[in-house]
Amino acid sequence: MSASKNFSPFFFAENRVYNLTLFGLTILELFLFKLAYPYPDFFSDSYSYIAAARDQLDVNIWPIGYSRFLAFFHLLSHSGSLLVWFQYLSFFGAALYFYHTITYLYQPGKSTRTFLCLFLFFNPLFFYLANYVTSDILFISMSTLWLTQLIWLVHRPRIYQGFILSVLVFVMFTFRYNALIYPFITAGAFLVSKQKGWIKALGIVLGPLFILPFIIWSSHAAKEITGTAQFPPILGGWQWGNNALYMRGFIKEDSSAFPTVATAELDSIARRYFNQPSSPQDQLADYVANFFIREPEAPLKQYLDLHFHAKTNREEVVAWGKAATVFDQYGKYLIRRHPLAFCRYYLLVNSKNYFLPPLEKLEIYNLGSTRMWKTGQKWFDYQNPNMWCISNTLQGFLLAPFQYFFLALNIYYIIVLSLFIRRRGFRRILPSIRYAMLLVTLFLVLNAAFSIFANIIVIRYQIFPMLVFFTFAMLLTDLLERFSTEPQKSTPQSAFTHVL
Repeated sequence: MSASKNFSPFFFAENRVYNLTLFGLTILELFLFKLAYPYPDFFSDSYSYIAAARDQLDVNIWPIGYSRFLAFFHLLSHSGSLLVWFQYLSFFGAALYFYHTITYLYQPGKSTRTFLCLFLFFNPLFFYLANYVTSDILFISMSTLWLTQLIWLVHRPRIYQGFILSVLVFVMFTFRYNALIYPFITAGAFLVSKQKGWIKALGIVLGPLFILPFIIWSSHAAKEITGTAQFPPILGGWQWGNNALYMRGFIKEDSSAFPTVATAELDSIARRYFNQPSSPQDQLADYVANFFIREPEAPLKQYLDLHFHAKTNREEVVAWGKAATVFDQYGKYLIRRHPLAFCRYYLLVNSKNYFLPPLEKLEIYNLGSTRMWKTGQKWFDYQNPNMWCISNTLQGFLLAPFQYFFLALNIYYIIVLSLFIRRRGFRRILPSIRYAMLLVTLFLVLNAAFSIFANIIVIRYQIFPMLVFFTFAMLLTDLLERFSTEPQKSTPQSAFTHVL
């Protein structure tokens, strides 16, 4: 197939019927899904996002971007169902663009096209994610658009791509802070793209230039309500405290030696907690790695309840922010002093969670409750808080295999990449394909490192990496099959040279 220079995946004549068919089937799927689940799915984060949107907060426990989106959407409609439809169709549009880009540029085999289509458009995982009042599905949608634009940048560079990528990275960063790794991948794509030096330089710096004012603004907003500039606001300090406490019960430390009175007090609470007859340490290996953020009896929540008595959502945000400054000092102090214990008791636990990410909130609809909080009821104008669905536990049964699927994809990708390198595959494909494969691999490595070291790991945070693993493992498999049917040539252009 020879490529047209003016190719557009959406309006290419031979794709129109295919696109309309997929769209029609998507509408039918989502309609049936909403019959089974007529209400959005809520958990504590959902109400935090809604409260921040309602109170027009500049900073919250979670990144403020999704709350700003909810506030804007609320101006257009108060319907919870319409929100779910918008969230899913946003993913559908991004997935369709990604699918046509992959099938056009790489021309995978029939099996790869079929499996990719099933994964993207007939996957219950994305329907359940879209039904949540949370940032996950929109972040996945924007990440999919970002990756697609990166692929086009490597294969067909255009001057406008730098602006599109920078805006995407900025918006994603306001939704979830693990987008911090995205500018590094974007910079790599610009470095290998065939463009003038000044365009490359502009593309590399534009994303950070968009993000930096947001970091400054968020830090200032945090300082206004907590008295201390901090970034990430609030949650960053809680995360450091949580991570350090995973090892606290296994190390010896003098509480009086801590740098401040507040951190010494927190450590005294932690020592009493770990000296209980029934030690909580036995639970940590089987728990999502935010035990000390979530559990009300754990030291962080004890300290919060001892010093702050919030009555409103704004007061709660202020309380969490002020406590975060103490937790940040405490966590970093312990980790600097006991790096090996930190690796053993936190990083190893989180590594296990990475390869087998827990379903967490996805395991049960609305946390098993048949009612929503008043915050959600008023925001979406429901007459009463009662909720109904086909089954609270069905989604846990349907989605449980994806934990093991993610583990299998990690192993599968490592195997096919190793075989590809052994067959000298990178010498036998076009440079643009080689660079795309290397950038994708770099993204997957950085995502794993960031997730294990600095983040809690649950399956909804690993769905976009799952999509990337699945797509490019299948493409590598296609390449290996093509290599096995053709003799190895001395030219590095022996595979996929007909594509571009």
